[in-house]
Amino acid sequence: MSHVDDSPVEHPSTPQTGAVITDQQQKAAMRGMFSRIAAQYDTINRIISLGQDQRLRREIVRRAQLPRAGALLDVASGTGDVALVARRRYPEARIVGVDLTWAMLRGAQAKSAQRASASRTSAPLWGVGDGLALPFPAAAFDAVISAFMLRNVPDVRQAIMEQVRVLCPGGRVVCLEMSWPQWFPMSVLFDVYFNGWVPLIGRLISRDANAYMYLPRSVKHFLRPAQVARHMESAGLCNISVTKRMLGTAVIYVGEKPL
Repeated sequence: MSHVDDSPVEHPSTPQTGAVITDQQQKAAMRGMFSRIAAQYDTINRIISLGQDQRLRREIVRRAQLPRAGALLDVASGTGDVALVARRRYPEARIVGVDLTWAMLRGAQAKSAQRASASRTSAPLWGVGDGLALPFPAAAFDAVISAFMLRNVPDVRQAIMEQVRVLCPGGRVVCLEMSWPQWFPMSVLFDVYFNGWVPLIGRLISRDANAYMYLPRSVKHFLRPAQVARHMESAGLCNISVTKRMLGTAVIYVGEKPL
């Protein structure tokens, strides 16, 4: 088993005074922030990702390799885009989306109700759930997906372990996350883009500058891809793959639960 780097990583929600916040305080901060930006979340995502966020969501759903009538859990579902992509790809599957924030899930419910009516398929099931303590029994799902979640939780290892716990043997955990590029000149360009353009767009559209100042901090302080992969191995996953997209700024992690 590979050694997992346990060196502390400052979370971007940590106050600049150096004060230590508890996990519950961090969750409350995340719940409040995402509640404030929920109404504009989809629009801003499309703009700052240059329209690539949906393409990435389609890829992670494909990589989950869900059985035709299997069960898929979308953790930190937000406004439901991953779960809705999965519903289109697997109309016979049971799709469940959970998020820490009801305000985000209301957007998911509205979109899924409209699409279910148009396509005559069942909508995914939605519910509030903590990614560090998922409200499901062990081995309840054939695949578990999370998109842009890991850098927002206080304990990455625990989040992955929970996903592994609710996953059936032979199933896949698929995580999509952002990563700060390490090579020049992409690191400089990314810095200019994320610390200049992104907060500006967030302020103009959501009127919440702090939320989109948090975004670049959360990416810059997050674990490196090799560290995330080691956490996945430590949680009991095997056949782990790390695939970089968008010039290394987006990373797809896939791991399988042994039979």
